[in-house]
Amino acid sequence: MKNFNAAESRRCLIALGANLPSEVGAPSETLHAGLAALEAEGLRVAEVSTFYASPCFPVGAGPDYVNAAARLETDLGAAEILAALHRVEAQMGRERVHRWGRRTLDLDLIALGGEVYPDAVTHAEWRDLPLAAQMKRAPDELILPHPRMQDRAFVLIPLADVAPGWVHPILGRSVVQMVADLPKEAVDAVQSL
Repeated sequence: MKNFNAAESRRCLIALGANLPSEVGAPSETLHAGLAALEAEGLRVAEVSTFYASPCFPVGAGPDYVNAAARLETDLGAAEILAALHRVEAQMGRERVHRWGRRTLDLDLIALGGEVYPDAVTHAEWRDLPLAAQMKRAPDELILPHPRMQDRAFVLIPLADVAPGWVHPILGRSVVQMVADLPKEAVDAVQSL
């Protein structure tokens, strides 16, 4: 792994999403409960975006989503953060049955400062994977920054609320610039709640 921006190495950016109710309630209530559970895991929630309604991806895979992003502050490493995110998902009833399936809570580790995991070559392979292959394959190791964040309005628009100036360590584009790179119809489909 290579650290491109040591000053931000502990700034953790995550994306949150839900499109099914959980034991605590509707998707927006689940997102709030998930954020509280992150604090209990030792991940300090420094800032949370507006909650957004966004179309289910891929189209037709289920009900539309409530999405958000958060900036966390932690001294934990990437593997420990990912394990904590998975524990919180499980607490909210998340079952990993289908790739990109319906979810009570989805917590994605988007970035950890300027770190690249496991390396730039592997990142490029996953970033450039065709959509049909993305729907069938999942990496067996952590890839950071999230290899498809730059393609997803439902990730970037909330992320712009909490880390507009964060710069992708490989693409060299800020969150605001990546939002501007998206098709207008993708941006327009993500609406604040």
